[in-house]
Amino acid sequence: MRYEAPETLDAAVSLLVRAGGAAKVLAGGTDLLVQMKSGAQEPDLVVDIKRIPEMRKITAENGGFRIGAAVPSAELGEHKALVAAWPGVVEAARLIGSTQVQGRCTIVGNLCNASPAADSVPAMMAADAVARVVGPNGTRDVPVGEIAVAPGKTSLAKGEIVASVFLPARPAHSGDAYLRFIPRTEMDIAVVSCGVSLTLAGGKVEKARVALGAVAARALLVEAAAKAIVGSTLDEAALDRLAAACSAAAKPIDDKRGTKAFRIQVAGVLARRAAATALQRAQAK
Repeated sequence: MRYEAPETLDAAVSLLVRAGGAAKVLAGGTDLLVQMKSGAQEPDLVVDIKRIPEMRKITAENGGFRIGAAVPSAELGEHKALVAAWPGVVEAARLIGSTQVQGRCTIVGNLCNASPAADSVPAMMAADAVARVVGPNGTRDVPVGEIAVAPGKTSLAKGEIVASVFLPARPAHSGDAYLRFIPRTEMDIAVVSCGVSLTLAGGKVEKARVALGAVAARALLVEAAAKAIVGSTLDEAALDRLAAACSAAAKPIDDKRGTKAFRIQVAGVLARRAAATALQRAQAK
């Protein structure tokens, strides 16, 4: 195996394009290194992006924030302006693994690992986050929900890297939240998860986005759930509609961690709870 640590994004892309065999990008390494140790991944080339300066920065941009691909989750929680704007996204990032893992893991790595149960992905989808993909044919901006296409598989072409994720500016009276269900209290992957983001106007929900994780082959943006609460004060009837829409959208599998019926029910329960928290945060702003 060959290891490279380029200092520019162009050099990283060039290495990936020229790679003759399997090539992998290393950001935090909390997924990749474990997979390599188990034999699940045997790359011919590993490209470490941590020495590329822009990959290690959180930058204010157009009222929002651009998060470099190698920024550890722990740093997100220490960025006061980011926490104030997008607490749900930061909550999700701070649920990836243990405290030690969060010192290395990244939300971009979590995204590109393409696990249906990735914590950061539903939260980022609810936030309408956009991934910046850089490759041999230039740069393109892609909704976060379009990166994963199946478990362990992404839409990235040969030589492409997700260089950053952009979280947009927040309108006034907006809030978001992320919740998951796990069998243990810590260090487990989601059986079901939900991210909700909403904006209020005149005491009613003006805009909303709802995303589910671990209930399909990839995270789902549930437009019917958002429509169910837009125009409401998020009263009980609206929450019931939200829960029903999320349960209807869930297409989970039976496995040792949860049954289909359980996951379908919990999807609705988590959506109700996440929406209530997002509402409280929006009302406080």
